[in-house]
Amino acid sequence: MSTVKAAAITSLAVAGALATALASLSAPATAQVATKEKCFGVSLKGMNDCAAGPGTTCAGTSKADYQGNAWRLVPKGTCTTLSTPLGNGSLEPIKRPS
Repeated sequence: MSTVKAAAITSLAVAGALATALASLSAPATAQVATKEKCFGVSLKGMNDCAAGPGTTCAGTSKADYQGNAWRLVPKGTCTTLSTPLGNGSLEPIKRPS
């Protein structure tokens, strides 16, 4: 086998291994999200998972405990059973006292 062919085979093998590794990294994240749901009104101040409406930009920017427009990812089917001092969690943003 010539050196050029050997180099080409090696390059293809490395590219294939890299593609496989990258594909396996994204699979668990997708599976995890499929078993989770957004639950509004259950996160503590600064502990929300992403944008929580006006006054926030992304994760960790909620201004109050149990803020009604701030959400956390929780196991699917558990949101409305989560109890807080201000009421249960909600699958939709909810009004809460400031």
